[in-house]
Amino acid sequence: MELFTRVAAEGLWLILILSLFPLLASLIVGLVVSLFQALTQIQEQTLTFVPKIIATILVIMITAPWMLELLREFGKATFDLMLQVSVVR
Repeated sequence: MELFTRVAAEGLWLILILSLFPLLASLIVGLVVSLFQALTQIQEQTLTFVPKIIATILVIMITAPWMLELLREFGKATFDLMLQVSVVR
């Protein structure tokens, strides 16, 4: 049971790490756009969506090889662990 808890914890940490960079990019761009809107008194609600989406997509494109490598390593370790558990029992 401890083994499954460890795998679940590693999976949750992986999700946190992989989502960190796109979320940070979206947060920073949203803050900059909100500051711009406050300074210029432009209160258009849809103005924040396009820059945040573009920034998030760019960050995902830049970090995709690294993200996929982490996911591949986690998947390989999980499947190897499943094989070990099935052989032991």
